[in-house]
Amino acid sequence: MTDATYNPTDNPMKTGILGRCPQCQKGHLFDGFLSLAPRCEVCGLDYSFADPADGPAFFAMSLACVPALAFAVWIQVNFEPPLWVHVITTLPLIVACCAALLRPLKGWLVCSQYFHKAEEGRIDREWHAARSRREEDG
Repeated sequence: MTDATYNPTDNPMKTGILGRCPQCQKGHLFDGFLSLAPRCEVCGLDYSFADPADGPAFFAMSLACVPALAFAVWIQVNFEPPLWVHVITTLPLIVACCAALLRPLKGWLVCSQYFHKAEEGRIDREWHAARSRREEDG
C-alpha cells in the first residue's frame, strides 16, 4: 500500500457494476461471486461499512420477473403447453436472470453507500431537546 491520494468515484453505478473499489476504482470489491472482500488490495479501504442487505435480491427479482412473466404468458397464449414446459423454460430463465443481476446490483449499492456516506440512522437527542425547549418557550 502506498501513501497515494485517491479520488473517490463520482459515478457509483459504473464503479459498482464493474466491481471496483469506490475509493480508488482500481481494487476489487468482491472476493468470490457475491462475497465482499474485507478491504481493497490497492488503497486499503475497509469494506466493513457496506451492508446492502436484501436490496440486490429485491431489485434482481423485480427486474428479472417482468420479462420472465411476459415470456411465460407468451408461451401459454401461443402454445398452451402443460405446466412442466413452464418449469423447464421459465424457471431457468428467472434463475439465470436473477443470478446475472445480483453481483452488479450489489456492487452498485455498496458503492452508493460509500458515495452518499450512508450509515445507520441515529436519533439526534440534542436537536429534539432544543426543539422541546423552543416549544415550551414559545
